Amino acid sequence: MRTELLQPCPNRSGIMSTFRTVFLLPFFFFATSCSRDTTPPPLLGTLEWDRIAVQAEAPEPVIAIAVHEGDTVSAGQLLLQLDPRRTQAQLAQADAELRRARAAQSELQHGTRSETLAAARADLARVEAARSDAQRERERAAELRRRGLVAQAELDRRDTALKSARAEVAAGQARVLELSNGTRPEQLDQADAAVDAAQARVNELRVSLERLDVRAPQAGRVDALPYKLGDQPARGAGVVSLLSGDRPYARLFIPAPRRAALQPGQMLRVQIAGVAQPYSARVRAVRSEASFTPYYALSGDDANRLSFRAEAPLQLCEGDDCANAPAPSALPAGLPLTATVIAP
Repeated sequence: MRTELLQPCPNRSGIMSTFRTVFLLPFFFFATSCSRDTTPPPLLGTLEWDRIAVQAEAPEPVIAIAVHEGDTVSAGQLLLQLDPRRTQAQLAQADAELRRARAAQSELQHGTRSETLAAARADLARVEAARSDAQRERERAAELRRRGLVAQAELDRRDTALKSARAEVAAGQARVLELSNGTRPEQLDQADAAVDAAQARVNELRVSLERLDVRAPQAGRVDALPYKLGDQPARGAGVVSLLSGDRPYARLFIPAPRRAALQPGQMLRVQIAGVAQPYSARVRAVRSEASFTPYYALSGDDANRLSFRAEAPLQLCEGDDCANAPAPSALPAGLPLTATVIAP
């Protein structure tokens, strides 16, 4: 009896499954590639306020602080005070110099006193009398010389004395004429300039003294008080940091490949960390100078690219539950956020 080896029959269901897999695999990849999300990632940034750094007018110690961090202040409100004693002493010195300059100006404007002019005329009469006496002495010496009773040297000495007396008379006459004509216009101009310079110095020190009372340049919220009572900040150091404006803005960093697609005026949807409801914002400016992407916006290939800083003030809350969303003016600075462009 011949024994035949039976070959196993191939599994038809397995063959069909393999066929379907091979046949449908290209369609799966095609469908996956077609359904892949091509939406660009959101823009990253932080919530910021316009910041004002109020500087110290002089390197003086802090003697009083009138506000606390977080306080809302109005324009002109007192924030803190610096020691005014040094500036007050400088102002007193400048006031004294101003009074001296004004007195000199008044003296020149009034002209010569009558007593001074009378003294000059009396001095002129004296030198005229001396000249007449020298003239007579010279004439006597000349007569004696003709008789041979005196030497020529004596006559020469009398001539010199007469010339000196005549010079003194000329000087006295000029002095009386000068006092009679009064002050020259150039001297009055110099006195006016000296008064103006002294007045300007006084005005400068008064402004400096007023600025030792550090006041808010405009309404805002106190963000930082870096100096405490007794601290002595350097001249020009920021003693108060104010957040100003009626609403914050989103500071965004735009990757270079997306810069051309973002222009001022475009609307954004902004999602702030810790706030459930998004806000709308309108781009008001995009910097033309590129900078390196900040550390919190680094991701993938963007890590070595340049970015352009943009600013977009918040406008309105978007969503169904905006009644529970904080107003833009109540949001603090520094919160991280993301933004997406709203299609027109």
